[in-house]
Amino acid sequence: MESSIITQVQKEEITLSPKTGPVSTSPKKPRSCNRFKALFCCLRRPQDAPKRLPSSQDTLLESQDTGDVVKLPSEPCLLPDMIPQDQGKICVVIDLDETLVHSSFKPINNPDFIVPVEIEGTTHQVYVLKRPYVDEFLQRMGELFECILFTASLAKSFFPHILNNFDPVTDLLDQCGVFRTRLFRESCVFHQGCYVKDLSLLGRELHKTLILDNSPASYIFHPENAIPVLSWFDDVEDAELLHLLTVFEDLSQAEDVYAKLGELRAPQWRAEDLALSLPNPP
Repeated sequence: MESSIITQVQKEEITLSPKTGPVSTSPKKPRSCNRFKALFCCLRRPQDAPKRLPSSQDTLLESQDTGDVVKLPSEPCLLPDMIPQDQGKICVVIDLDETLVHSSFKPINNPDFIVPVEIEGTTHQVYVLKRPYVDEFLQRMGELFECILFTASLAKSFFPHILNNFDPVTDLLDQCGVFRTRLFRESCVFHQGCYVKDLSLLGRELHKTLILDNSPASYIFHPENAIPVLSWFDDVEDAELLHLLTVFEDLSQAEDVYAKLGELRAPQWRAEDLALSLPNPP
């Protein structure tokens, strides 16, 4: 009988030797509980925001014969048709690494999962930590939205056993089946050295689509659809996902995410403008 390719561990099963060398003992800075902190920390003001870049679905060609603008044939959609129970819901694309979990080939204390991976005939252990409140976050998101996992840091070729949307980390993380579809690096658009998640290729209306990602490069084509989140590695006091739930609950009934996000961002821009107009303190 073949051994499982995935090892799930209890917290108390692994204890690593203390790291050698100097260890910082400075206290952590207190974390703000501002519900909009993660939403606004990476967003620019409207006049500074990058313009949306054309995707393969938006490519236009001017006919030399008639002068008419003709849309080139579009590529197949990345997502299947929306299932009946998701009809009317907003589609939310959710990143994996440093957004929901942190993975490392180096041993870490108290991992939530250990995933053995064979690379070129050698088995390596991938240690995975779950971000605080990720279980509560995913459960609620699955009730409110059509959720799609989209990771640019993982290619199917990295896990040869990935088949039919199966991957070990997400299977352990998403045991309730919140994610309707899982997309990997092969579904990204390679643009100026970055793997970009082109939302226009999903097959969903853009005004009903959001993306949650810690990397601005991932949503450079559609920054106005983005909900930024701070990168997470191992901070046990992190509460970004919990704070973001209130933002997503506000967005869940929106008919147009652009209009709703504009309402949420407006107070932040006004505050920035006010700060810029104030004189420097003596």
